[in-house]
Amino acid sequence: MQVLPGESPRLGGEDKAHVVRLAALDCALPPILVDRKTMRVIDGIHRLMAASIKGHKLIDVEFFDGSCEDAFLRGVEANVEHGLPLTHADRTAAALRILKSHPNMSDRAIAKSTGLGARAVAELRRSSDCVPKSEFRVGRDGKVRPLDGAKGRLRVAELIMENPDASLRQVARVAGVSPATVLDVRRRLERGDEPVRRPEAPVDTEAASPKDPGSFQNLSEVVPQLTATLEKLMRDPSLRQSELGRRLLRMFKENVLGAKDMTDIVASVPSHCIELIIQLSRHNSQIWDEFAEELKRRAQVGRPH
Repeated sequence: MQVLPGESPRLGGEDKAHVVRLAALDCALPPILVDRKTMRVIDGIHRLMAASIKGHKLIDVEFFDGSCEDAFLRGVEANVEHGLPLTHADRTAAALRILKSHPNMSDRAIAKSTGLGARAVAELRRSSDCVPKSEFRVGRDGKVRPLDGAKGRLRVAELIMENPDASLRQVARVAGVSPATVLDVRRRLERGDEPVRRPEAPVDTEAASPKDPGSFQNLSEVVPQLTATLEKLMRDPSLRQSELGRRLLRMFKENVLGAKDMTDIVASVPSHCIELIIQLSRHNSQIWDEFAEELKRRAQVGRPH
């Protein structure tokens, strides 16, 4: 069957010099990617032209099955991954087209596919009137995340009311939110608060300045106790003799020993990174809270009624 030229993400068309360079190679080139339905090239037009120059009648092909929009997306990804790089203008135009055809793709997912930054993709989404609106995003991990966090939190509250004994992960999976969000909603309900949080006041980085080490006085008093507890756990054979047990001990060891240098670590954080590290620290805290809650549930199940 005859292979036909396809739609290229390159605004300036094919690079003739690159075709000549490929034709001069003696080694075999990777297969070209072809849409099985239309027999049009998705990726590899330079290789096809080089084979034509050398007089080859056959060329190795890898077939793609999917829509025209998915074919274009795959072609962009292939060009970003290897071969002749796309220009910034090529990648920007491709990102805008993908935003129109795949509006539910997250900014980070499109950024990875096109080789742009996530912020650049987000700005394209905001500035274009042609991008359809959507109520959720599909991330690079394939998970669906609602844009309206309030809806997710209200759904979590409903599920907790229906089944108070459901695990964090079970509720998170049904509601389409993270386990950390479920934990936060559960705690709010236990306190009698609404499941949807009010907008938080901006963090006062001056008040949390690393110049004042007093905020770590209590922590420095607790570290010796934590160290003693850790040493006791590290002597426990049931933990030391299993891979997961040793991994858990290493995680605790890094946390406990790192706490000793917390004041110096805070002082070393660049000012432009403070907000991001605050967010990451709070997220890690939620992960440990969830871990503790799961252990608490396990302990309660094991207790005699």
